[in-house]
Amino acid sequence: MSNTTSAIIAGRLMDIKAIKLQPNDPFTWASGWKSPIYCDNRKALSYADIRTIIKCAFAEIARAKYADIDVVAGVATGAIAQGALVADLLQKPFIYVRSAPKDHGLANLIEGDLKAGQKVLVIEDLISTGGSSLKAVNALRDAGADVVGMLAIFTYGFPTAAEAFAKANVELTTLSNYNDLIAEAVKRGYVSEADIQTLQEWRENPSVWRQ
Repeated sequence: MSNTTSAIIAGRLMDIKAIKLQPNDPFTWASGWKSPIYCDNRKALSYADIRTIIKCAFAEIARAKYADIDVVAGVATGAIAQGALVADLLQKPFIYVRSAPKDHGLANLIEGDLKAGQKVLVIEDLISTGGSSLKAVNALRDAGADVVGMLAIFTYGFPTAAEAFAKANVELTTLSNYNDLIAEAVKRGYVSEADIQTLQEWRENPSVWRQ
């Protein structure tokens, strides 16, 4: 993804407050981590312009890099709608992967029709440590799918995530990323130049930052 497109997407996500930066008043994640950033890309679904930018950018990458895919898979819950939008543009079947099997009925982990050997492109909304995203990849592989890659809206760029994706042999492409977000935030006056070091320190070691 080009730096220009990445900056546009980062800017629009800040505009709609899907991404918030508060280096001097950090958020607390569910994990207990302190963080200067909070990201909820599901808000993008409420805005037709950014929703269209995202789905078209995903589709453009898919056509260029994964033209022979059989199925598009969304990761529940944040990427179900995004994945379905992309599958519709590409005119491909759509499935989604639950975080855990249903506790009733057929106890499905994967919803939709998937045949062993099919080439699957996975759509995700956000990459943090990569754990939940790669769990979905493993579920698809266990079902016999050939996972060709993963596309995501945004990544924090944690070194641990890069290592996890490399170890799992999964090619990850994101529409925007933490570095481009920070650059766009400084340009807009959203954060100051003085905040950059704080924001980078968090990204390098988020689990112990300000603990």
